[in-house]
Amino acid sequence: MSQDQSLPFIYTFAAAPILMEAPKRATKFAANDEWGKFYRKAFGAEKMNQSLSILTGASAGATESFVVVPFELVKIRLQDKASAGKYTGMIDVVSKTIKNEGVLAMYNGLESTMWRHILWNAGYFGCIFQVKELLPKAETKRGEIMNGLISGSIGGTVGTIVNTPMDVVKSRIQNSPKVAGQTPKYNWAWGACATVMKEEGFGALYKGFLPKVLRLGPGGGILLVVFTSVMDFFRSMKQV
Repeated sequence: MSQDQSLPFIYTFAAAPILMEAPKRATKFAANDEWGKFYRKAFGAEKMNQSLSILTGASAGATESFVVVPFELVKIRLQDKASAGKYTGMIDVVSKTIKNEGVLAMYNGLESTMWRHILWNAGYFGCIFQVKELLPKAETKRGEIMNGLISGSIGGTVGTIVNTPMDVVKSRIQNSPKVAGQTPKYNWAWGACATVMKEEGFGALYKGFLPKVLRLGPGGGILLVVFTSVMDFFRSMKQV
């Protein structure tokens, strides 16, 4: 395959994660905000604390997973070497999956995806709250940005540490097509974790951890700063 031919090929496989990012991030923060209001009212708390931040983040993660699962399934099946040759692109994955496995197959791996996002968001938002409490109060816009980068990066790193095993088994579950009368080897999250540890050792649950944490650690800081800046911009526009 020539270099010119390889570029469309690469972007074909990148389409699913690219299309997923906007609704995923929007759902994450919108759900976190709404769950925060709900839990503050439910527990009679005037403002957030770390326990509520963890609970709110976990609930936002569960909500976010419903948006993410179909995109993740398409991405996993296109990226996996064993199955990539079966499909020509995103639409082909969706079409063949529904035709061969049924509409609900687009939500294969929902349980493991929920655990992945529950753990990441709980770690992310819980750490953001605690780290911001420990950092000196920002007196300038630059200081607010730095605090956001630091707290978000630490939150992204902790979230990645606690959720990587679920990310590993989620990929295996979603890449296991359902066959009538057969129970997939990787069927549900915690059982899949046990299978991986038994057959490959505990370290196998952290395959790909380094590139993931290098992306999601700093990415968590950038994400928080961008979200905060965008929300500040819209608030200022609303007041005009």
